[in-house]
Amino acid sequence: MKGIMEIIQFNPSNRRNRRDFIQFPFTLYQSTPQWVPPIKMSMRQIFKPGYPFYDYGEAAFFLARDSQGQVIGRLATANNHRYNEFHQTKTAFFYYFECIDDQEVAGGLFERGFEWAKSQGLDHVLGPKGFTVLDGFGMLVEGFEHQPAFGQAYNPAYYPQLIESLGFTKVKDILTGWVDRNTRWPEKVLKVAEILERRGFYAPLFETKAELRAFSDDLKHLYNESLAEPAGNPPITDEDMDAMVSQLLWIADPRLIKMIYKDNQPIGWLLLYPDIGRALQRTKGRLFPFGWLQIMKESKSTHWVDINGIGIIEEYQRTGVTAILFNEIYKSFQNIDQYQYAELLQFREENAKSLLEASNIDITFHKKHRLYEKHL
Repeated sequence: MKGIMEIIQFNPSNRRNRRDFIQFPFTLYQSTPQWVPPIKMSMRQIFKPGYPFYDYGEAAFFLARDSQGQVIGRLATANNHRYNEFHQTKTAFFYYFECIDDQEVAGGLFERGFEWAKSQGLDHVLGPKGFTVLDGFGMLVEGFEHQPAFGQAYNPAYYPQLIESLGFTKVKDILTGWVDRNTRWPEKVLKVAEILERRGFYAPLFETKAELRAFSDDLKHLYNESLAEPAGNPPITDEDMDAMVSQLLWIADPRLIKMIYKDNQPIGWLLLYPDIGRALQRTKGRLFPFGWLQIMKESKSTHWVDINGIGIIEEYQRTGVTAILFNEIYKSFQNIDQYQYAELLQFREENAKSLLEASNIDITFHKKHRLYEKHL
């Protein structure tokens, strides 16, 4: 294999390999102004036995090194037992793939990943898809000139060719679009929202983070009823929900997070939060000693918000309740001067109704991520 000294599967307890796995993207993207680094502290968690995923899954980590011992690629593969039991499948996920522009390096990494998947009794590989529902999914195939939202995948333009050459094929595309406070909001949407509000639908205004935490059980219910199965995930666990709420509360503006109720029952949800990507670029993913201050400052000054969670339970889908969710976005722009732009992250390609409703609001879709699969 050209220029490669070795491809290894390493034990997460190996400090050097663990550090190199985390550090490699920082080297690969050092000249890429769009890239937003992950929070290094969060990346370290994936190697710890107490990480929530290991309650219901297993993972393997691989590194490719050249003849001088420098890292030139990485990959993780995972066996999510809850996912496979839920879908009655034998699927492995791949995630954390990063690689120089070299087909042999990519092929070597995935070959080791395939071998591990087969050793687990798996016959299908899907990805990029993270270990938990909190992780991103999909490989960027359009929109490389744009900065990703916090937590959204970014990769070089040569990645799709690398994995398609290995036999991966498209499962679905996921679209991201943006709106701003000058976006045309159809009068019909706003009127439908007013009618529904008169019929007893309402979205309480949250003002403190403590109020948000008190509603975490409702959020878990809404996720499991509206988004888990369509997104291809089993119902979220209490541990994953606690992790999501803790991450969200750290940067949340409570005024942006909405849950829709009817007769005191939760029926819809909308997660908006300030984008902190520019602060992560400045701090290079470090929280300490002062990175967390930069991030908190960014969350209170950024003009961008990310919309990364929108759903309605099955009983109320196709009843116009989506109008209330879009109306809440509209009101956020009108009532909070700080925010000028919003990215609506990852509309599933097959969700034609939502796409149609979104097009009525004149959303500009500017990024496309792709989920891939390969049968072993």
